[in-house]
Amino acid sequence: MKSLVIVESPTKIKTLKKYLPKDYTIDSSMGHIRDLPANAKEVPKKFKGEDWANLGVNTDEGFEPLYVIPRGKKKVVNRLKKELKNSDELILATDEDREGEAISWHLIELLKPDVPVKRMVFREITEEAIKEALNHFRDIDMDLVNAQEARRIIDRLAGYTISPLLWKKIAPGLSAGRVQSVAVRFLVERERERMKFRSARYWDLKAQLHKQDDSNIFEADLTHLDGKRLASGKDFDENTGKLKKPKKVVLLDDKTAGELRDDLDKAKWEVSEVKKNRKKRNPSAAFITSTLQQEANRKLNFSAKRTMGVAQKLYENGYITYMRTDSARLSGQAINAARNAVKDEYGEEYLFDRPRNYGGGSNAQEAHEAIRPAGSYFRKPEEAGLSGDQFRLYDLIWKRTIATQMEQAELEFTNVTIKAEANGKVAEFKTSGKTIVFPGFFRAYVEGSDDPDAALENQEKFLPEMSEGEEIVEEGIEPISHETKPPARFTEATLVKELEKRGVGRPSTYASIISTIQNRGYCEADGKTLVPTFTAFAVTELLEENLHDVVDSDFTSEMEAKLDKIAQGKLDTKQYLGTYYNGEKGLKAKVEENEDKIDPQEARKLDLPIQDL
Repeated sequence: MKSLVIVESPTKIKTLKKYLPKDYTIDSSMGHIRDLPANAKEVPKKFKGEDWANLGVNTDEGFEPLYVIPRGKKKVVNRLKKELKNSDELILATDEDREGEAISWHLIELLKPDVPVKRMVFREITEEAIKEALNHFRDIDMDLVNAQEARRIIDRLAGYTISPLLWKKIAPGLSAGRVQSVAVRFLVERERERMKFRSARYWDLKAQLHKQDDSNIFEADLTHLDGKRLASGKDFDENTGKLKKPKKVVLLDDKTAGELRDDLDKAKWEVSEVKKNRKKRNPSAAFITSTLQQEANRKLNFSAKRTMGVAQKLYENGYITYMRTDSARLSGQAINAARNAVKDEYGEEYLFDRPRNYGGGSNAQEAHEAIRPAGSYFRKPEEAGLSGDQFRLYDLIWKRTIATQMEQAELEFTNVTIKAEANGKVAEFKTSGKTIVFPGFFRAYVEGSDDPDAALENQEKFLPEMSEGEEIVEEGIEPISHETKPPARFTEATLVKELEKRGVGRPSTYASIISTIQNRGYCEADGKTLVPTFTAFAVTELLEENLHDVVDSDFTSEMEAKLDKIAQGKLDTKQYLGTYYNGEKGLKAKVEENEDKIDPQEARKLDLPIQDL
């Protein structure tokens, strides 16, 4: 019996061949085999006269999509048809997500097989996974296909309906999108906050201290003066630079800070309070698509696009499980492999007393496993034969995964208050220490931070042992000037985090969204930060004033929930598309209504929140 296996990516073929029976033929669809027309040239002649032809979606007749085979794919289709003629069965082995399910459905629609068709799914390319998949075929999940088709149609309707409005009112070549426009608005809103921001300056004191019988210096910061808290950055209004509640805090300037330093140079210093407490830390969940993109950006300086490209290669070559997932769940096989890796690498004392697992994603039907090393044995990074980007990303995934099964880290925190009295003034200085009682999962992995000034959790800060009432020796006091800072611009990592937090788009689309908004001139990269352009301001202002739903994160998040319902078979696609596009409040009517109202000259004027200094 001859079997034809079709995958969507040619780079999988070499790895898969190792595990498929020798008489199986394997080929690739090279991604999507057909799609909506990319331009007017691709629209078949018989449809060119239709009002909806340029959209590629018949909005009058049940939102029937017009699918065409792109010019570059015709050879692929002919090749697959020829191979199918010599086969006794067709096995569709595309990815197990909406896109992969849709590719399989399109293949059936185009190839029209007259032999048995089987749907084969796997989440990693290992011998065990492929054998399991060959024994458990299933049918194509039409609910997933419908959800992918609905998403594709909505994206087309949004882009092709709104973009021409932007060409007429602002500039040719601009584009809008269901998720892209919301992402751009996030960048613009943050930049507006930065423009409105007014800085403030405040001072505090830093003391160099040591115990009487110990010359090792430690530092302490002034926090209270005569029982009143010293002003810090959080006490200032971002838009005025003034104190929010001036009577509640003490504000030091250059002069008063210097005078206080001179007074405290003659003070008696004494420990007034020592507090110790222990805390345990749990490891983070194994990676999902969005957290992998964030960590790779923080730790490896990878863009989201670069991360997904490297992860794709690792998956296709059998090193990791499928890299598009919103589930942090680990299979029993993965937990066992991770626990064995912990014992081998760190010993029994570092193994958590029971298997630790984390919840699934927001869409249970599509939830795969978390992103983890493939197989029932996790190859150590240095044994995997990888180099460059692939080694670095695999190393990150390996460490994060085994950390999930490691013991908690135990930390001891010491907070000490030291009083200094002089000239009738009572100043309170605070210092803190941190020691790692037991490192636990810190031995393998510590999550990065979006705050460049934040220390990683496993960094210790030692303090000498002190007791209440103990006299302390002061070696020097320095007035320190601070200036409040505007909200930080988004980086790729923080934009991904914000999109996920607001429920906008899906993690698997974030890399392409960020690439699109840069390629279309809506933002520029300044190091790691994303800076919106004036074009981004103009487009966002026009959409906010005239088509607010398009840039409303809540509205877009609700759309994602509706698409999830379609994927679960709980919502009719045509009904939802009709509500979204047609009718009095539909997208088409809103664009037509606003087209005459928008003055191009006004639309090109930017209303920037820049205050006079």
